[in-house]
Amino acid sequence: MQKQYNDIITLPHYSSDLRAHMSLHDRAAQFAPFAALTGYDSAIGETARLTDSKLLLSEEQENILSERICVIIEHIKEKPKVNITYFIPDQRKSGGAYVTTVVSVRRVDDFTRQLILADGGTIPLDDIYDIKGEMFDNAQSSDVF
Repeated sequence: MQKQYNDIITLPHYSSDLRAHMSLHDRAAQFAPFAALTGYDSAIGETARLTDSKLLLSEEQENILSERICVIIEHIKEKPKVNITYFIPDQRKSGGAYVTTVVSVRRVDDFTRQLILADGGTIPLDDIYDIKGEMFDNAQSSDVF
């Protein structure tokens, strides 16, 4: 078997005058794994991502929130800072997440049922789960809330 290649065994390795020699990095890239299902990993990750369900408030909780919104309206000129926990619906799947943030309220829009914040943002009144703040802590000591 070796006798058939004796005529070329001693010849130098061929190198093209027209094309540059391929680097080892580029040669290795030819054998990289092929992802036939592009987007599959991200779809699996999206499915595995957990969301919270929106909690239903009891009548008592709704009354407390309504009273606290009334207190905010009474002090609206002061642009009160309050700690609000509210639900943000997920854009891609059912459910969402609860977020707690400190905001300064500019006004309460009864028509669109939203809190208008000093920074221009809005929070839907129907998505609010809890409102806390110093103005309510002072009122709580007098058993209003």
